[in-house]
Amino acid sequence: MVDPLSASMKIAASGLHAQSQRMRVVFENIANADSTGKTAGSDPYRRKTVTFENEFSRVASADLVKVKDVGTDDSPFRIEYEPGNPVADVDGYVKKPNVNLLIEMADMRETNRSY
Repeated sequence: MVDPLSASMKIAASGLHAQSQRMRVVFENIANADSTGKTAGSDPYRRKTVTFENEFSRVASADLVKVKDVGTDDSPFRIEYEPGNPVADVDGYVKKPNVNLLIEMADMRETNRSY
């Protein structure tokens, strides 16, 4: 039989690890919020998302949380008119990442509370 204290520590540790990975993704999104493509008309940074899943652990005799996938957000890029920008297309428009700083700050706060 598994010690209840040990099982609860494993559950908590799995949650901490998963939220730590989520926080890294949020920080990456924030760091790249203004990253454009390298050449004119190329796609900029695409926002990343984290998906969790439960995984049964026989050792802990409990469901643990883990990161299932780090995917990308397929929402459209922001388009801004910046004719002087070296990565602007022929019409002067620059594709900007689909990162919304308000959403990232809310995700960071939620992740911090869950951690």
